[in-house]
Amino acid sequence: MLRILFICHGNVCRSSCAEYVFKDMLKKEDRSDDFYVESKATSTEELGNGVYPPMERVLISHGITCSGHRARQMKKDDYDDFDLIIGMDSENMFYMKRLWPDDPGEKLKLLLDYTDNPREISDPWYTRDFEKAFKEIEEGCTALLEELSQKI
Repeated sequence: MLRILFICHGNVCRSSCAEYVFKDMLKKEDRSDDFYVESKATSTEELGNGVYPPMERVLISHGITCSGHRARQMKKDDYDDFDLIIGMDSENMFYMKRLWPDDPGEKLKLLLDYTDNPREISDPWYTRDFEKAFKEIEEGCTALLEELSQKI
């Protein structure tokens, strides 16, 4: 079983979206037993909060549920507990590398680095474009699953 952790600033928009999009893809391909997926935050600002309502509405509009989600913060032990730790932007990567500076397993990645068009996923908290963030996350999750499916 491959264990994947998605990371963003607050764990209420992008990383939570990636968690539920990826889980939905796995379910549709009958691959849920091959992966364990979670999401967490770099910050403490949103701890305990659910998915931010505008992002939740976008997920629901695409037939994806995220009920029961509560934001949590990444911790040192996560490096040993997960096979891949995937951030959404360079700020996330900065904090991931502060917590895990050596990355001996080369586990720290950006989601859209798996695509043909590597880039950061803009934070919809600031851009207010939740649909765009969803589409980018969906693109990244699709590319990630394609790459991992070749290895598993």
